[in-house]
Amino acid sequence: MLANMNGLIRCFAATAIALTLTACSGVHRSVVVQPAGGHGSTVTPAPSAPGGSYQVARGDTLYSIAFRNSVDFRDLAHWNGIAAPYTIWPGQVLRLSPPGGSAGSTHAVAAAATPRPVTTAAPAASAHPSTPAKAAAPMFENTTETVASKPASTAVGAASTAATSPASAASSTTVVPVAGVSTLSPASLPPPVVPAVSAAVPAGATRASGGVSWRWPADGGLGKRFQSGDAIPGIEVYGKSGDPIRAAADGVVVYSGNGLVGYGELVIIKHNDSFLSAYGHNRKRLVKEGQRVSAGQQIAEMGSTGASRDELQFQIRKDGNPVDPLGYLPSR
Repeated sequence: MLANMNGLIRCFAATAIALTLTACSGVHRSVVVQPAGGHGSTVTPAPSAPGGSYQVARGDTLYSIAFRNSVDFRDLAHWNGIAAPYTIWPGQVLRLSPPGGSAGSTHAVAAAATPRPVTTAAPAASAHPSTPAKAAAPMFENTTETVASKPASTAVGAASTAATSPASAASSTTVVPVAGVSTLSPASLPPPVVPAVSAAVPAGATRASGGVSWRWPADGGLGKRFQSGDAIPGIEVYGKSGDPIRAAADGVVVYSGNGLVGYGELVIIKHNDSFLSAYGHNRKRLVKEGQRVSAGQQIAEMGSTGASRDELQFQIRKDGNPVDPLGYLPSR
C-alpha cells in the first residue's frame, strides 16, 4: 500500500511540473509575437499650419493675396515678416494665418493714423435734390453741372402742365347732357394725380463713412445685392460695354490685373489703412499699380470678363472683410 501511495505522489508531481512548463512556455510566446516597433503606429504627422499657405505667382501682390483670402494685408505682412512697401517674389511661400494659429487681427489702428479724406466741392445740383437726372447723362461725371443744375421747378412744372392739360381741354368743351346719365361739371372733377418725382443722386454726390468720402463707381441699375455668404461678395451694377468705371474714393491702385479667378479684369484701390475697394469684370483697365487716383476718376471700362453680362462687380473691404457697399455709398 505504501508503494501505491508513492506512485500516486510521483504521478501528481509529474503532472504539476508539466502544467508549470506549459504555462511558462505560453508567456514566452506572447512576448515574442508582439511586433517590434509596434508603438510607432501611434505617431501622427505634425499638423499643417492653420489656414494653410500660398505660393506667390507672377502678377500677385500682397494686397491681391490678402483680398483673395479675406485677410487684412497688414496681418498677412506681419505673419510673414514683410515690411512696407510689401515686396514679394514669384515662388515665395506665404503663411495665411498667425504662427500660433490664433485667430483675430494682430494690428492696432489708431484714429490719428487714418488719412484725412480729400473733400471736393459739391456740384451746384446738390441744392436741388429733387431734380431728376437725364437718363443719358452719367450720374457721377464732374462735367455735368449744366445738366444737373436745371431748376427743379422747370421739370416739375412741365410734368404738371402735361398732366393737367386734359383737364384744361375739358373745360373748353361743351357738355351735352345724355338722358339717364348724370354729368359732372369740370369744376367738380378731382385734381389730377401728378406722379412723384424721386430724388436723383446729384452728380458727384458723396457720403462720408469710415474716414472716406464715397461715391458711386458707375451709372446703371443696381442688380445683385450684397450677401455675406457669397463666394464673391459685393454688388453688381448693370450697364453696357465701355461704360466708365470710376474710383469710388481717393486712393492708390494696389492691384491691376486678371489673376483672381471669378473677377476678370480687376482693379483694387487702397483708400486708407482700413478700406479697400475692388472693381471687377472690366473690359479694359486704365490704371497701373502704384498710381494715385482721385474720386470720380475713370479707372476702367465696363465689360463682361469673368461674367455672363456687362456689369461692374463692386466690393468694399474693411480690415480685409467684405462689407455691404450700400452702407457706405450715397443713397440712390
